[in-house]
Amino acid sequence: PSFETIDFFHQPLLTTICRVYTPHLPAAIPSLRDLVEGRADPAISIPSTFPVETAKSEAINSHQLRFSDTAQHEHLHSNINPDIMAYTREPFPTSLSARILERYGPSAPFRHREVVREWVENIFVHNGHDKLLELSTTVERADKKDGEWVLTLRKENPGGDYWWQERFDALVVAAGHYSVPWLPNIPGLLEYDAHFPGRVVHSKHYRKGEKYKGKRVIVVGGSVSSHEIIHEILPYAQHPVYASLRGGPIPSFGWAPFLHPHISIKKQIVKMEAATGMILFSDGSTVDGVDHIIFGTGYSFSLPFLPLVQERIKTAYRRLPGVYQHTFDILDPTLTFVGMLGGGFTFKVYEWQAVAVARHLAGRAKTLPTIAEQRAWESKRVAERGGGKNYYSIAPDYEAFFEFLRELAGEPATGTSGRSLPKFNPEWKEIWADMAAPKIKWFQNERIRAEKEDLEIAGRFKSKL
Repeated sequence: PSFETIDFFHQPLLTTICRVYTPHLPAAIPSLRDLVEGRADPAISIPSTFPVETAKSEAINSHQLRFSDTAQHEHLHSNINPDIMAYTREPFPTSLSARILERYGPSAPFRHREVVREWVENIFVHNGHDKLLELSTTVERADKKDGEWVLTLRKENPGGDYWWQERFDALVVAAGHYSVPWLPNIPGLLEYDAHFPGRVVHSKHYRKGEKYKGKRVIVVGGSVSSHEIIHEILPYAQHPVYASLRGGPIPSFGWAPFLHPHISIKKQIVKMEAATGMILFSDGSTVDGVDHIIFGTGYSFSLPFLPLVQERIKTAYRRLPGVYQHTFDILDPTLTFVGMLGGGFTFKVYEWQAVAVARHLAGRAKTLPTIAEQRAWESKRVAERGGGKNYYSIAPDYEAFFEFLRELAGEPATGTSGRSLPKFNPEWKEIWADMAAPKIKWFQNERIRAEKEDLEIAGRFKSKL
């Protein structure tokens, strides 16, 4: 649709946030050295003429090199209440998996990954947008030329790849930022990985707990992915499972996920010895004989198809620089971003971004602040939050962010089916604050159950003596 008529969810928003389970794709890090040195996701070579067909090659078609395997595991569920996940016109399904029903009961707020996927797909089908999609196609390069965005596109076919170019007035980047793993460059890490190939993995590549049966495991990180993996592998792994935390756990969950008789809490890893296999922690303690070290340490921003922005990313620490309010490119108003933020309210915040972006590109939104004012916003945020997760998280200023987007978007044009964004509801923040409660209760119950079970085993052993 032209910018005169666009006033609905932009297709890239929905296609890029709908991730599918990919157990059939390689689940590993192609090169740990490239990853920690920032060279893991380069732009690929593109043909010199278009349209053209090329044969398949490892450099271009390898799912592993392109980081197209997803971070979903077998038992992945949402961890956000449906009341603050749903779009304004599309309520979230109420169906629960047997696993969630058993753990949290019939009022559980968590939904299985397949429920989430089906919800997104049904929105497409219901509105007829599935007929507007170009699937199995990647944007390999996006350049601004003569006032237009020139996109180099590649469609995978059974026998090879078909390449062509198209021109657009504007570009919405909704590629997300959970594709390229981030690992800290710990002294000895690369040598350790070379000496013990396959031991060092990222949480993105976790699939099933059974793989870790009888294994000695360290899980690095204090956030949700680490919680999930530790408790997924506890029934299988050798006890204790070691939890290595740089600082403390995330405030919303506290220590509850780690207080378990079969979890040993460690400080951050400060050295990894390839010669001995020893892992050293900042408190001076050590662990050896490890089978797996799983890093639940987050992801790096990477947009290799967008060279203008990728160059900026290289100079920033795990953030998307030059972007106002995580949504609008400061230097080019025809370049916008959706879903490149964190801190909660997925998917609802994407809806607010999508409506604001659509109206902005249609010329019907309020005028953005001056470039100088946008730069000042970015500089202040860097000074206050640094880089990484703190920078791109909208917490705790949820209301300010939602209201900025709502006021910028304004109301839909008369006679259109555009969305009218409601004011931020303070109850959403209360729901968000209570979101962790069911899991915390389950973690506590698991601790009590395990302690009781250990006492019973010790009692039986003592009676035999």
